[in-house]
Amino acid sequence: MDLFEHAGQQEQARRAPLAERMRPRALAEFVGQEHLTGEGRFLRRALESDRVPSLVFWGPPGTGKTTLAQLIAHSTGAAFESLSAVLAGVKDIRETVARAQERWRLHRQRTFLFIDEIHRFNKAQQDALLPHVEKGTVTLIGATTENPSFEVNAALLSRSRVVTLRGLEEEELVALLRRAVADPRGLGGQTQVDDEALAFLASTAGGDARKALTALEVAAAHGGAKVDRAAAEEALQQKMLLYDKGGEEHYNVISAFIKSMRGSDVDGALYWMARMLEAGEDPLFLLRRMVIFASEDIGNADPRALAVAVDALRAFQLVGLPEGTLPLTQAVTYLALAPKSNAVLTAYAAAREAVEKEGALPVPLHLRNAPTKLMKSLGYGGGYKYPHNFEGNYVPEDYLPEALRSRSFYTPTRNGLEAELSDRYEAIQRQLAERAREPGEEG
Repeated sequence: MDLFEHAGQQEQARRAPLAERMRPRALAEFVGQEHLTGEGRFLRRALESDRVPSLVFWGPPGTGKTTLAQLIAHSTGAAFESLSAVLAGVKDIRETVARAQERWRLHRQRTFLFIDEIHRFNKAQQDALLPHVEKGTVTLIGATTENPSFEVNAALLSRSRVVTLRGLEEEELVALLRRAVADPRGLGGQTQVDDEALAFLASTAGGDARKALTALEVAAAHGGAKVDRAAAEEALQQKMLLYDKGGEEHYNVISAFIKSMRGSDVDGALYWMARMLEAGEDPLFLLRRMVIFASEDIGNADPRALAVAVDALRAFQLVGLPEGTLPLTQAVTYLALAPKSNAVLTAYAAAREAVEKEGALPVPLHLRNAPTKLMKSLGYGGGYKYPHNFEGNYVPEDYLPEALRSRSFYTPTRNGLEAELSDRYEAIQRQLAERAREPGEEG
């Protein structure tokens, strides 16, 4: 690096946004996430033992995902490579892996590969990354604001540890802002910011450190040498909605949304939906939750509910925002007012419990597949009664393993259309009971 290039980099660093200038250089400067970085906690132990596995950081913006990745690489003496899933492709992954292989071959130096917004990688890109993570060529640190269970391949998740980051508390943000006011990398003490202004700036950030520091920078630029609450409010114009996407308030609001629909409170459901959308929540997240809700809380009480939710999802994917709020609203109002039944949820839970307790019970002979003469000679498929050969397309028959013949998993309610299924279910149960009372072939 020549003198002019060095001077240029220094000038660029001075002109960088406040949030970038104040990025922690050591773990001791890192604010928040004590459940990970505190004494004896997972991440600190991993760093101290230099045994950091591949990680997926899941949390809202501004909680330190990128910073933690850089600190991990620096503290372990490893190289740090960074890719953005928005811009990078398979070619970039291969080039990065090639550099990591060469680095290990020549210097025995590990490489941490940080992938920002890893949820934006498609399946092919994630598959291209998988063998190199599996072999240890690179140690992956992915960052995502979306639930990795939905967005990251199961194979990649199984080779990584998902670490959840939370939105910063207001007290933590105030401490961060105080440091930025005094630090030479920040405002260098040239601007005074009173406590009330700091508290206001922290409260508007919604747990986002980057947002808080950006707000401080704007307030300092507009407020001059002294920034009070009024100056901070004037600079920012309005307080942001409290909704730290991915943090505690995120889960509080989505919980209120689901419970409002479950309680058939259409107005409550609409308010919480609007609260999330206006705060920047991904509408697809809400739509996925609504599809689940349609089966979990409505089920066969109104089978159309699932179709409404899925159609809303498809409609949103077709038109996007802002018009996509219309199918969302249509679906939410329908789901909230639909008759409710959780029989689908309890039915699967009961069947799963039977599987876990009884294990892999043998399939009854009359239900087994018999594609060969040998299998037929062994009784496979013997005595099977084809329902369509009987009146009403039904004949009483045993379809459960013998050990479970008396068990019932599905208990339909009398709500909505499920009442019709309940009537049919009871009629079938009566026929089965009558058949059981009839004398057998030998009696």
